[in-house]
Amino acid sequence: MAHYSLVGRLALAATALTALIGAAPLRLTVALGGKADHRTLQAAIDALPDTGGEIAIAPGTYREKLSVPRNGVRLVGKGKRPQDVVLVYGDASATVGGTLKSSSVTVSGDDFLARNLTIQNDYHLHSDKPSQAVALALMGDRAQLYKVRLLGAQDTLYAASRKGRPPSRQYFRDCYIEGHVDFIFGDSKAVFDRCTIHGVANATVMITAQSKNAHDQDSGYVFDRCTITADPKVGELWFGRAWRPYATVVFLRTRIDADLQPKGWREWTPGKTDTFKTAYYAEYASTGRGANPAAREPSAHALDAKTAERWAPRRFLSGPDGWTPGRF
Repeated sequence: MAHYSLVGRLALAATALTALIGAAPLRLTVALGGKADHRTLQAAIDALPDTGGEIAIAPGTYREKLSVPRNGVRLVGKGKRPQDVVLVYGDASATVGGTLKSSSVTVSGDDFLARNLTIQNDYHLHSDKPSQAVALALMGDRAQLYKVRLLGAQDTLYAASRKGRPPSRQYFRDCYIEGHVDFIFGDSKAVFDRCTIHGVANATVMITAQSKNAHDQDSGYVFDRCTITADPKVGELWFGRAWRPYATVVFLRTRIDADLQPKGWREWTPGKTDTFKTAYYAEYASTGRGANPAAREPSAHALDAKTAERWAPRRFLSGPDGWTPGRF
């Protein structure tokens, strides 16, 4: 009797495991043609279990408006370069009634990872009416992006947090991010490590619009060993301005290969807003033709090696859960 009971239990366990694996594989494939689990990326995302999983994306251009609400979703481009897998849509705030609604890809789940692909909002390529048009709205905690290209114009990357929760920690490594007005904005706790930040042609290019809203809010942007470039037709290039009073942005060891405005930082609306007294802007060991620390906005901080350590990526992103991105 004991023998049959054990066999029965093993059979039931095997059946349950087979059903689980069959119903919710942890790794799915997407391709526009040929052999794959799905033809659209959103269908693959929707097919993942609540615990997430990996989606391998074959080369191609996927014109979809994507939502990633689940935790633990990993999007991996299978091309040779990030340019080979393009996730693109073309909504704008002016056409859909809101900046967040314009996003080509919206990620609200935690533990998101993207690698070796491009996320784009191409609204500005098809319309001459200026508008916010987000490529990626990233709001989940413990997000990691490696070798990802983020393409757009105004408001390319919304690096933010979910309402009612601590600021989300986000790590960008070896990424390329382009845009013009406020093209990296929001209230997350984000590190940009060895990324290229590129200003596209516009009268004014404002790299950041960080939105820390209270002195004790634990958010900010740190750029470490990044390179800043710009199109020749850029008029004024700035590090950024404060979207909210306590905006916090730090540039460490940045190579500035563009004609950055000597003051570096600008008011949200010159002559009307007064955020320099509350915002925190800092710079350490910049190089390149735009490096001119002596001419910066007087309220900005010129860090020495010791004070710069406070903003080291591992320290800045640490939390009570002990999380650090895999590349550290």
